[in-house]
Amino acid sequence: MHQRTDSFLCLSARLVFERKGHKMKITYKFVTGEVAEVEVSEEICAVIVDLDRQEYNNDHKETRRHYSLEGKVYEGMDYAVEDPGLEALFAGPTDEERLRAAIQKLDLGQQAMIRAIYFEGVSVNDYAAWMGVTQSAISHRLQTVKKKLKKLLG
Repeated sequence: MHQRTDSFLCLSARLVFERKGHKMKITYKFVTGEVAEVEVSEEICAVIVDLDRQEYNNDHKETRRHYSLEGKVYEGMDYAVEDPGLEALFAGPTDEERLRAAIQKLDLGQQAMIRAIYFEGVSVNDYAAWMGVTQSAISHRLQTVKKKLKKLLG
């Protein structure tokens, strides 16, 4: 609903209807405190009531789930949390940085195998053929490297 600060209609005020035969009386309350009564036909009154209901429903639909966090205070406390422990969670190295550091601690052959299979997309079979060993041998080497990385990452 709309409220106006001048002497026009205050549409948020309730309309008062009186039925007199085929005419209805609508009472408008203005912001200034003035009250005006207007007689209208039932058809016009029905249109005004319908428009007022539509406006109310639209306003309600738009605002019923909106809450301003700026205007809300929960038991005198703000929603912001000042916890130095939260910063500590994000202050350390990322998982990617930790993994790269752990891979650097592997020997060069293991690093090359990890790079080829996991970063360059070479299949285990193709890598085994290129190295001149069986696919099973590469699979066992990969298991060994994974165990070593888990140990390094702690």
